[in-house]
Amino acid sequence: MFTRPSSILIEASVRYASAAVCAAVIAFLWLSGFPDGHGVAKSFAQDAASATIWTVPEIGALPDNANTRLVRRGRDLISATYAHIGPQVPDRSQRFAGNNLACSNCHLAAGTKKFAIPLFGLFGEFPQYSARLGAEITIENRLNSCMTRSMNGRPLPVAAPAMRAMVAYIKFLSTGVPPGKLLPGLGVGKMPELDRAADPVRGRQRFASTCVACHGTDGQGIRRSLPTTDLGYMMPPLWGSDSFNDGAGMARLITAANFIHFNMPHGADYLNPQLSPDDAWDIAAYVISQPRPHKADLDKDFPDRLDKPVDAPYGPYADGFGEQQHKYGPFAPIRAAVARLKAEKAGGR
Repeated sequence: MFTRPSSILIEASVRYASAAVCAAVIAFLWLSGFPDGHGVAKSFAQDAASATIWTVPEIGALPDNANTRLVRRGRDLISATYAHIGPQVPDRSQRFAGNNLACSNCHLAAGTKKFAIPLFGLFGEFPQYSARLGAEITIENRLNSCMTRSMNGRPLPVAAPAMRAMVAYIKFLSTGVPPGKLLPGLGVGKMPELDRAADPVRGRQRFASTCVACHGTDGQGIRRSLPTTDLGYMMPPLWGSDSFNDGAGMARLITAANFIHFNMPHGADYLNPQLSPDDAWDIAAYVISQPRPHKADLDKDFPDRLDKPVDAPYGPYADGFGEQQHKYGPFAPIRAAVARLKAEKAGGR
């Protein structure tokens, strides 16, 4: 039998729901961030008024047709990139990735986990301006940026089956997202920054006590099986020849530290972080201090030097600070200098 709740219970429920919604929106505003350092500043009222209820679409509910097969192929490419376009696949013409990572090593849960650089809701954001290139880019350009940096490989042709499949999957993950809507959970989150430089030496100690069980003492990761039978990793290498190169977003401290804080060790998420901010910053500093492949022509990135992220670990810079501080922080003095230079530029001085 259904009973009518009392007015007291109704009022209490409404108050609780309102508090929960406000808390969720506040959490979103605090955590929102993008791996390339771009965000959208909005007031609390604007975010509350424009909140959208949305969940990741169910790929298993799609009809069996050509588009569904393309979407599923895209998911497979994101989940096991090395097996389809990796450096040791039998068809040499399909060897686009230069390492045996998977896109899902950074875009967790095939790009569906909040604050783990998700891929959902992004399709409608392209084309967009890229400060790194200094020009407008398409979603295919953005995917190829990952291919040449995070995957340390070569660009896919726009019409390549693998490219069309990954674009179809990302488009599918934007199903039901209104045009111009930014979903909560994008990027890597945003924890408080340090007022000191991140410490790779301390980070090495915390890495040894927290991370080696999955990533190994030398950051080499754990293979699924013998290299001759399965090229992928259960846990990815964090440096060395089979990892991302020094031009990748994950080679930057702010991206790496926030990703670690909100996702590591395995099983953590933004609602239940297991590492303190200090530990995450220092572990990230240790990881990015390690050797990795070099990306050629990094000096051509960010043609407008004042648009260069404060944690870009390679020059040239326009703000007067050196590579060491750009790599490990603190970043507040750099931001202040950039703001001053932009103001001078705008004023024509």
